[in-house]
Amino acid sequence: MLMTDVLQELGYAALEAADAATGLAILQSDKRIDLLITDVGLPGMNARQLADATRVRRPALKVLFITGYAENAIIGNGHLAPGMQLLTKPFTMETLGRRIGEIIKDAG
Repeated sequence: MLMTDVLQELGYAALEAADAATGLAILQSDKRIDLLITDVGLPGMNARQLADATRVRRPALKVLFITGYAENAIIGNGHLAPGMQLLTKPFTMETLGRRIGEIIKDAG
């Protein structure tokens, strides 16, 4: 809820989901979605699984993963697909806003 409030304060329309299944249902709808922001630690499917499942229907959707873990622990030996980025905690709301702006600008 805090993230939704911050996004709205930054001028973005935000949809919120409490878990991956709810998020996937929203992402598979016809709603306009410019960016998926998801915490890596989701109950049920993990954030990468959510992003990959979403990209079946929305292959160009930009994704911002948020995590409190070290980047290498999340990515491991692999790498993020094009259009996917990672932001590690802690970060300021200014940093979040700047990163979102950069991602959306690149998408346009």
